[in-house]
Amino acid sequence: MEAETALFSSLFSAIVIGGLAGWLAGKLVRGGGFGLIGNVILGIGGAFLANFALPLIGLGFGSGFLGSVISAMLGAAVVLIIIRLVKQV
Repeated sequence: MEAETALFSSLFSAIVIGGLAGWLAGKLVRGGGFGLIGNVILGIGGAFLANFALPLIGLGFGSGFLGSVISAMLGAAVVLIIIRLVKQV
């Protein structure tokens, strides 16, 4: 039962942080985002990208909520820019 609660809690946190990060990335990168669901998916993808890439280049924003949102937002902004570049080609 505890494992199910922990899984739900971390999934809920990922959705909240991802949604917030995707929304912020949509505001940061000119032209807006991809709607609520698209922004959540973009934010979660950005969070995975940021958790992998930022330590490789020596950047870290801490492990708290704010640090997670900042990292995920940067990752989501990079993903958003890449998607826009691919759409232009």
